[in-house]
Amino acid sequence: MTLREIRSHIDEIDSKLLELLNKRADLVHEVGVLKKRDNVSIYAPEREEQLLRSLNELNERINGRLPASAVRAIYREIMSASFALEKGLTIAYLGPEATWSHQAAREKFGASVEYSPQSSIAEVFNVVARGKADYGVVPIENSTEGAVSYTLDQFMDSELRVCAQFSLKIENNLLSKTTRDQIKRVYTHPQVIGQCRQWLRHNLPDVELIEVSSTTRAAELASKEAGAAAIAGRMAAEVYGLEILENSIQDSPNNTTRFLIIGPNGCPPTGDDKTSLMFSVQDKPGALFSALAPFKDLKINMSKIESRPSKRKAWEYFFFVDIDGHAEDGPLVKALAELQKHCSFVKILGSYPKSALP
Repeated sequence: MTLREIRSHIDEIDSKLLELLNKRADLVHEVGVLKKRDNVSIYAPEREEQLLRSLNELNERINGRLPASAVRAIYREIMSASFALEKGLTIAYLGPEATWSHQAAREKFGASVEYSPQSSIAEVFNVVARGKADYGVVPIENSTEGAVSYTLDQFMDSELRVCAQFSLKIENNLLSKTTRDQIKRVYTHPQVIGQCRQWLRHNLPDVELIEVSSTTRAAELASKEAGAAAIAGRMAAEVYGLEILENSIQDSPNNTTRFLIIGPNGCPPTGDDKTSLMFSVQDKPGALFSALAPFKDLKINMSKIESRPSKRKAWEYFFFVDIDGHAEDGPLVKALAELQKHCSFVKILGSYPKSALP
């Protein structure tokens, strides 16, 4: 075939695709009408995950040329447009614009929903709890720096539920309007300094490192000051007109941050779920061992455990745990009942689809 013939075929396919997408949009609108009538949440993480899994399986069966990540990205935007058709969703995130939380939210919900930047993780919880946003996106842990304690602390008093999770590979870049040899100071978030410590020590040993509230704030400052640079993502470079002097300077090539989607409701079982919970054990010898024993006995995998001071009583701690399964699954129901016997406090934060891929 000639180039003109190939392009003609592409045009025909695009025409058919557009017609099918609009037919899909008509059906989505009908779904929205039914959900509104029945007062059902527009965003359904379990349906989203089942759809994406099915599409990936179908793509494999037909030996599709598109990689799984591309299929997910395409349908992410289709679903984002669907959210806008059903009801305009508002997603709160730790701002300002172009933070990693913003980028994670965009990766998860697409470009067609509304985004609401907040000044703190506490405010993300607050606006969702007050109904000013439908869902919130909050960081929970980084593969290099560990747990995000600010997020853990908010769950102690919040009634919001975790309904989904999402992992984003973090690529920290050195941004500036000046050349590398003229950099006198580098702005960034304190956690990012930890993620790039070795690179900074070897490549910019004499510059002043200044901690700021977010990588976006760092980019904003670097855009206004001579001799200044920032460590931030590509989105921040685009927003503030900075050049990327060095790409991906984090010490670990697998630097990844896990984000949680929080909202007023939980998520029904999908068959491949994770449950997050918090508890405080009774003040007696062996209490923590006894509390965790049921998970071992019932062969329930525990993928994470973190402790935080309760801030209510000296030397009292809450434990945050991630375990495989849904809180409605039989074995997990039994394990949680046993856990309650050894604890002064147990709170299920949410069960949600396990998949964390974009």
